[in-house]
Order: sequence, then structure tokens, then C-alpha cells
Amino acid sequence: MDTRAVTKLTLLLAIGAAVACTGRLDEGNTPSSAAAGASASNGGAANGGTSPAVVSGASNAGATTTAPPADCGPKLTRAPLRRLIRFEYDNSVRDLLGDTSHPASALPSEELGNGFGNDAEQQAVVSVLVEQYLSVAEKVAANATSAAKLSALAPCATQVKDAASEVACARTIAESFTPKAWRRPLAPGDADGLVELFSSVRATADFPTSIAALLEAVFQSPEFLYKPEVGVSVAGRSDVKQPTGDEMATRLSYLFWASTPDDALRSAAASGQLATAEGVRAQAQRLLADPKAREVVRFFFDKLLPIESLAALERDKTLYPKFSSKVGSLLRTETQTFLENEIFTSNGSWPGVFTAQHTYVNQELAAFYGISGVSGEAFQKVALDPATHRGGLLTQAGVVAGPIHSNNANPVVRGSFVVQKLMCLPIPRPTGDIAAKVTVPDPASAATARQRFASHSSDAVCRGCHVNMDPVGFALENFDPVGQWRDQENGVTIDATGQSPALGGFNGPLELEQALASSEQVQRCFASNWMNFGYGRTLTAEEACGVESVQSKFKEAGYNVQELLLALTQSEAFLTLPAVSQ
Repeated sequence: MDTRAVTKLTLLLAIGAAVACTGRLDEGNTPSSAAAGASASNGGAANGGTSPAVVSGASNAGATTTAPPADCGPKLTRAPLRRLIRFEYDNSVRDLLGDTSHPASALPSEELGNGFGNDAEQQAVVSVLVEQYLSVAEKVAANATSAAKLSALAPCATQVKDAASEVACARTIAESFTPKAWRRPLAPGDADGLVELFSSVRATADFPTSIAALLEAVFQSPEFLYKPEVGVSVAGRSDVKQPTGDEMATRLSYLFWASTPDDALRSAAASGQLATAEGVRAQAQRLLADPKAREVVRFFFDKLLPIESLAALERDKTLYPKFSSKVGSLLRTETQTFLENEIFTSNGSWPGVFTAQHTYVNQELAAFYGISGVSGEAFQKVALDPATHRGGLLTQAGVVAGPIHSNNANPVVRGSFVVQKLMCLPIPRPTGDIAAKVTVPDPASAATARQRFASHSSDAVCRGCHVNMDPVGFALENFDPVGQWRDQENGVTIDATGQSPALGGFNGPLELEQALASSEQVQRCFASNWMNFGYGRTLTAEEACGVESVQSKFKEAGYNVQELLLALTQSEAFLTLPAVSQ
């Protein structure tokens, strides 16, 4: 049997084991069959966006303003079986093998689900995914067993001299590497199966190829691809279990690093330090202080904000000569650098990102903005004068350019982004007769966007959805489709006033940002978005008590973002999982 045939057989066995494992876990850990790979549709928001549900049972709803039940207390939470997303796969391979080639880029894109692509209940298993897992594992294993890297994986690989020493080395690799990849100690017989696979392949292939087959099996196993949880009993509680030390280490490492636990975290798990909320918080603080936590924060904001594809944004060069794919990439870096420094260097608050009077630019981006005194390629902090109409997240060109996918202004898509992503207010996708009315006005039909979209206010059917979106979008209309400031559109002075039921009145982007910074709804939404992302699923109305607990801690901490991330680890949803039904 050739290597690929053996590997494919291993993968088929692994998929079968994954299904069996998922089914077993579903009996107690989750009521949803989606964790077993059942396909679920990704509900889209108006204008093609996504609106992650926060504490509403509707799949495309936002945060509810309804107070949680008066009898708030410990509630059962779902714990669906989570599979590694591409970001986590790449980080895990990097930390396990030093492989920075981003092999998971060959895997199919994730369903957005909760808005971040890691919604466990929307992780369908399709044939193309299975085939790509095979190909990716082959590449990872081949890279790890190359002449230059095999000795780093296992020093014994340079000392093999006969069949017995080869088998002994294969067992050493199986017993030392696999527990790290599987994020748990090996069970009896685990290493035996991997060594048998090595020996089977070694009958027709060389030593490095045979070790590669062993590694392929490790990376295609459900223990690596999924994060299964069984838990242990909790004294005095019949409704929940507590994750084992290794399971809690996995929860922590993937929350803060999107990667496999390091040796210190595995040691903490083995010594029982993760059995208490205090021990969990102590390790969370250590992980949050590591530079790898910043990568996770960047990933979160790439999904929350419309900045991930700025380098691919297409604009007519005749209309917008200052914009290019390079500028788009720099705009993304600006927002990432700004947020990273606000959260980690300044230890700042979420309201503070809307009122900050500075940003980060390099020489080329400074020229785009018309900022003087900046030289070099490195990004540096620059103060912003309110007279320039800049200051805060929503005045950054990438954030206001990202939602627009044409050369024409569109206040609706900008308002939709703010209302759904930053306020968690639901905007249902139009259907039936309402969908028939949804059209983008002809750019030549009126001088300004406010005039072109006036029908949203005059039409009672449209008004219900647009009453919050459009005013917010109008407040940002002084920014053209590439985010540069303008006082007029087609020779007509822009009216940037707005009146929103959720935010009150405002005039222009700076007043809008002040309204957002002062809105408790905005702060609660931010906390809920982090819960959806951090817990890898979409929170529901039944979990309002747990959501309220985290949101309250966030408020008590002055809406400090780092404190919010630590609070995620102290909730019932993070510290427990549903008990297995008998």
C-alpha cells in the first residue's frame, strides 16, 4: 500500500471516529446536531452584511434590550464540539512545528455564522474539506520531516541505524509530540497505533516518509481537528460538569492565542491549577500579556470591522486618484495598530476608541490624509486636530471606505455596519414585497446621497428598518467612498445631521462618535460580540443571565477591554459545560 493510500485510510478512520465522538458528546454537551457537521445556513443581514445574534433566538438578530430574568442564576449553557478554524490550524502548526507557511489557507472558507467564522454550530463537514485536510496534512508532515527539520522534531532521527532503532524513534515521536498536538495525555494504545502505521509505511518507503505518515495521521485525527470535552463531575451540581485540566487549558489557549497550549499551561493543567476560577484567571492574565494575544485581537477586529479586504477594494482611479491597493493595505494597518495600542499599550476602554484624538500613520498614509511632518515606512502616533474632522475609530478612512463596494456613496451600508456590528441592533433581510422595493438609487437621480435615499424616510414600509441605519450613514457622508473628507457632493453642501431613536441627535462624525461612546447599548454589544467569538458560538436568549454577568463586569471595569477579555474566563459558560444526561 502506498503512503497516500495509507494516509487516506487513516483519514477515513479519523472522520469516522470524529462522527462517533461528536455523536457521543452531543448526548450531553450540546443539543445541536450541527456539531456533528450538519450544515446550517448563514443568515445574512441587510445589504449583504452579517449580524451576529447576541442574546436573541433569531438567527440574524442582534442584542436584545430586554432585561434578564429576575431569577438570574446558573443556567445550562451549550457546549458544541468545536473544530479548529483556519486561523487556529495555522497557529497550532506554527507553535507545534515552527511552520509559518500558513498551510490552512488551502482549506475552504468558514461559514460566518456568529460573524467570526468560528461558530461551532455552522461547521459543516463537506467532501472538499475532507480532501483538503488530507492534502494539508501531507504538506505539513513533509515539511516537518525534511532533511533540515527532522532532527528538530526528534534528535533520535539522526541516530537511527537499524530497524529496531527506527521503531524506537518513531515511538519517541509518537509519545512526545502527539500529546501536544492532541492537547491531552495519550491513552493506552494511542502510541501503538501510530507506531504500527509507521511500520506499515516503512515496508515500502524510507524513514522520513514513514515518520511523515505518522504525523499525517496525527494532524488528520479528530483529537487535533476538534476540541472535544467530556468534563468531570462538580460537587453539589448535577446540571453541569467542569472541564478537565487539559480541556480548560485548551479553552484558555484558543481564546487568547488561537493556538495549542504551551508547556506552562499544560503543567498548570496537570497540577490542578485550572480547577478554580482564580487559577483560570491567573493563567488568562499570563496569556493575555503574551504578544500572541494581540494576533487574536487583530483577527477579531478584522471580522468585526470592514477592514479585512481593504487591499482588494476597487475604486475608479480617475475619480479617486489617491487610492490604491497599497493605500488600502495601509489603512487596514492603521486601524489594527490604533486598536492594538489603545487596548494593550494604553490599557484603554471601548468608548475611548471613539473619542481618541490620535491615530497611527506612516509617510505614505500621512500624505493620503494630508498630514505633515511624518516620514518613513514605520507607523507612528500622530495627534489629530478636531478641526480636521478626524479623531476616533469611525473617522479612519478604512473603516468608512470598507463597507462600500462601488464608486458611489451609500449611507445605508455604512449605517448598517454601525447599527449591526457596533450596536447589535437587528436589521432583518428584506423578503417578499419589501425585497422588491430594495434598489440602489441611480447616482444621477439627485445631487446628494441624502436626497437619493429620501424614500426610506417617506415610505412607511422602509422606515421601520432604516430609521436607525440611514441617520448614522448620513453623519458619515462627509467621507467620500475612499474615506477622504469632502464638504460638498456634486456642488451641494452635505447635510451630516442625523436623528436616531437609539442614539438621539448628532451632526457629523465626531458627534456621532460621542453618541456611540456614551451609549450603553454599544458597550453591551461589544461585550456580546467578544462572547460570541470567544466561546465559538452564537449566544441565545436563554443565556441572557450569563451575558448580563459579563456585561456587568465590563461596565464595572470602566469598559476596559483587557478586563472584558479576562471576564470571559470567569463566566458560567466558560468554567462549566452541561452534564451528560443519563
